[in-house]
Amino acid sequence: MDAEAKGLPCLDVSAVAPAWDRFVHSFLEGYFERNPTFSQWAGRHEHDGRLPDWSPEGIAERAAWLGAERERALAFDPDCLDERRRVEREAVAAQIDSDLFWVEGGWPWRNPIYYAGPMDPALYLTREYAPLEQRLRAYLEYAKAIPATAAQVRANLKTPMPKTFAELGEMSFRGLAGYFESDVPPVFAPVEDPDLQAAFREANAAAAVAVRELGDWFHDQIASAPEEGFALGADLFLRMLRETERVDVSLADLEAAGRRELERNLSALREACAGWAPGVSVAECLARVQAEKPPEGPVGAARRQLAGLRRFVEETALVSIPGDEQAQVEESPPYQRWNSAYIDIPGPLDKHLPAIYYISPPDAAWSPEERAAYIAGEADLLFITAHEVWPGHFLQFLHSNRAESLVGRLFVGYGFAEGWAHYSEELIWEAGFGADDPKTRIGQLQNALLRNVRYLVALGLHTGGMSLAEAERMFREQGFQDAANARQQAARGTFDPAFLNYTLGKLMVRRLREDWTSSRGGRAAWREFHDRFLSYGGPPIPLVREAMLGAGGQLF
Repeated sequence: MDAEAKGLPCLDVSAVAPAWDRFVHSFLEGYFERNPTFSQWAGRHEHDGRLPDWSPEGIAERAAWLGAERERALAFDPDCLDERRRVEREAVAAQIDSDLFWVEGGWPWRNPIYYAGPMDPALYLTREYAPLEQRLRAYLEYAKAIPATAAQVRANLKTPMPKTFAELGEMSFRGLAGYFESDVPPVFAPVEDPDLQAAFREANAAAAVAVRELGDWFHDQIASAPEEGFALGADLFLRMLRETERVDVSLADLEAAGRRELERNLSALREACAGWAPGVSVAECLARVQAEKPPEGPVGAARRQLAGLRRFVEETALVSIPGDEQAQVEESPPYQRWNSAYIDIPGPLDKHLPAIYYISPPDAAWSPEERAAYIAGEADLLFITAHEVWPGHFLQFLHSNRAESLVGRLFVGYGFAEGWAHYSEELIWEAGFGADDPKTRIGQLQNALLRNVRYLVALGLHTGGMSLAEAERMFREQGFQDAANARQQAARGTFDPAFLNYTLGKLMVRRLREDWTSSRGGRAAWREFHDRFLSYGGPPIPLVREAMLGAGGQLF
């Protein structure tokens, strides 16, 4: 704790606040320095071109620094801080615990996903935060760093690794190589400096070779890779939830909540299908809805859907829209196609830059039937678009990027972000969106069931001895996913054990809404609740619950 904060009476909160604020500034500067790709994403571009030090020594130094910073943060007596700073104190500790968990849980030594995200070069290519020549110079430094970084990744990862991990590495890094070779040069072609272009060609070619060789190394692991070996185990899984989401419950309670939610949505789906297509099975009902593909393709259809969704949010006043920004829609780059859809939103320190909602095309290696089935139907895509943009991630980040707390703006957690986005899908249906079209309800439930099965598959794969084949079957039979999506989702569950956070976060938001609005007019208070909830930025939802309602009470 800062020396000047020691001994200050808690009656004088204003005397402690400056010391806390100085700590936050110091912590964030140290965090940016040790996590340069996070700094770049956030909009602090003095770290452009740098990649993290992933040597064992670099990883150990970051962990030791984080542990020391945690002690500094918790040395501040929360009774000496106002509400915003009390939440910040807990949020800083939670972010540190989350970072430390993934290191102590072995992610740098066993999981390529630890590296794939920070190595993404999209920042320099898709965000026009600076003139093109300046971004090319930053990209040039990034490309020069790639060969050494790829060598660190290969040296760190232990073999044999689970087959799904090896396949993820192959797809990510071979895809990145193709991106370097095909997609990057046209972006920087308008830069006229011949010396800069020559340096770019040399560095970009070397970067492509390095990541292709890394992808080939992953490919070589696949033949001998075991199907198993991915499970965290019950103790580590529960520790993950405590340290990354501040959720401390038993496995039995977790599973019971997930099964209740799955059955609630299955029952609603049976009812919706009986009303729309009486006399056919639920599977056939869903197949008919899914067969109604958007004629202009998913990217064009998503662009069309955005206007109607925004208009509905405005007209119903479900939640404030604190800006006039719009999201773009594009096809996903090859190295990110393990995820069917996602959104890239500029960081809170970047201004006036577009967010891009990406949709992945089917893999060309799949059969024609699988490729056709993978493309979302109109109703399904509608709620993917709601999840990613209105009123999901994009709207949430319009709020978080304006949060009073810089800590809240910078650190938006998995459970908060995905919980809100998934919650928002059902929210618009509850508020009457598509009420005149029963297929809308079916599309919403199809998305809900996907997230419900993720929740139970995460528990099964990592704590219950579930096999990959059993997980895939559950996605087919209870999540009603096509074969390619079921394979992709089951594999994701092995290397992304926290993907239960979609449903877990939604359950926590719903319970908090119920508890907070019960004495404030119920549904009439929804807008006030949503604006207040989103005002915190993105800390673990239990911290928001405590700030809004005080300690105690059921999380979900």
